[in-house]
Amino acid sequence: MQYRPFGQLGFNVSTLGFGCMRLPLLEATPSAHGNVAEEARIDEPLATAMLRFAIDQGVNYVDTAYNYHGGQSEWVVGRALANGYREKVKLATKLPCWLAKEPADFDRLLDEQLRKLNVSHVDFYLLHALRGESWKKVKALGVLDFLTRAVADGRIKYPAFSIHDEFPVFKEILDAYAWAMCQIQLNYMDEDYQVGLGGLQYAGHKGVPVVIMEPLRGGKLAQEPPEKVKQVWKQAKKKRTPAEWAFRWVCDFPETTVVLSGMSTMEQVRENLKIFDGCKPPCLDLQEGFLVDKVKQIYRQRMAIGCTQCGYCMPCPANVNIPHILDLYNDYAMFGSPAGAFRDAAQCVQCGKCEAECPQHLPIIKALREAHQALQG
Repeated sequence: MQYRPFGQLGFNVSTLGFGCMRLPLLEATPSAHGNVAEEARIDEPLATAMLRFAIDQGVNYVDTAYNYHGGQSEWVVGRALANGYREKVKLATKLPCWLAKEPADFDRLLDEQLRKLNVSHVDFYLLHALRGESWKKVKALGVLDFLTRAVADGRIKYPAFSIHDEFPVFKEILDAYAWAMCQIQLNYMDEDYQVGLGGLQYAGHKGVPVVIMEPLRGGKLAQEPPEKVKQVWKQAKKKRTPAEWAFRWVCDFPETTVVLSGMSTMEQVRENLKIFDGCKPPCLDLQEGFLVDKVKQIYRQRMAIGCTQCGYCMPCPANVNIPHILDLYNDYAMFGSPAGAFRDAAQCVQCGKCEAECPQHLPIIKALREAHQALQG
């Protein structure tokens, strides 16, 4: 396993971090409506085995959140880290900012999370999925004073945040407090999207470690690629899986500290361990970087909409399974056929709730209309 210094905090972390938003399921949760975060029926024995195997092989960074798996992820992670495993990892969880209505909610939520995780403290506590409006709200409620207090009383060691917004908002937040870490979305398809490479480099300039989420773009960059992409990868001297190409791209930046992977099977854990065991900078040479750029352009030309299946648009008031439909639409656009049964998108009443909640600020209403036309046959 490769390790990198966590900024100036005095310890090293595995470049591969275990993200606990996509743990294995016993079965789909009927009320989840395609929202990954609401899939609550976790296969706990398998999830525990996966986490402990990864830790035994050197992974020492574990990431969860209040709302993952319908609130069950923290419970499962807490039990999986029993029997000495908690002491082997840096544990991160996140404050659900959308649930904070008054200052007292910050303490209430953190204390609830500590009980669920069965710990006295967490190493990293992130303000979750910040955007401009949510940042203004929690800042007005005194969240920065709360973080300072929670560090002082020992419930959290390091204050941090994750973000789904553009660079100006990111810069404002990063400059507002002495953050120990920030978490951003980045992959070779999204280098100019949201915070992007500019944010990665700005954080590096300020000496703030960066944890990368969605390095595989919701798993899309690990799928079997279209023939045109395969032909590009075949030009490489060293053969790699699509997932390895994507991981190596984000690992190649010196500002990258941890790369989170939401692993759902033991096979994925084993594959990722193998990839990161050999992922030592420089992770790509000049010719390989050129090939990644070519693949990026092919996908950009084919993709219908940049949905990562995060599920923040759900539930839909009209009961439209938005992530599922957009996933099928992109499969159709990129691979020529949808990988699953189409569910009617014509139920959309154009209320706009999904677009207001989307971290990517995608034109969902328009995309649903186009998806219906493309897939109804």
